[in-house]
Amino acid sequence: MKASLTNHNQSPRKTRLVTDLVKGKKVADALAALEFLPKRAALPVKKLIESAVANAKNEGKDTEKLRVKNITVDNGGMMVRFMPRAMGRATPIRRKKSLVHLTLGE
Repeated sequence: MKASLTNHNQSPRKTRLVTDLVKGKKVADALAALEFLPKRAALPVKKLIESAVANAKNEGKDTEKLRVKNITVDNGGMMVRFMPRAMGRATPIRRKKSLVHLTLGE
């Protein structure tokens, strides 16, 4: 079963720290690990896994046997804003976004 999280407002490097923790684990173990992880990306990744489990349940799969087969974090673009600087100039502020793809398997 697949699920994806688009436009997560955190850099891919920080989000990969969370996704590497749950890669290859059973769904119940991954959700338990994310429950107490003090990282900002933990809650969106947890919701993503729960969404993929719900997709599997709708297709009639056994959700007890599922594990996180593959989870990848890609660059989801940037939100660019400008900050005023000295002598009438402006400097860009680059807010990076993440794109997370999740695949569950047995």
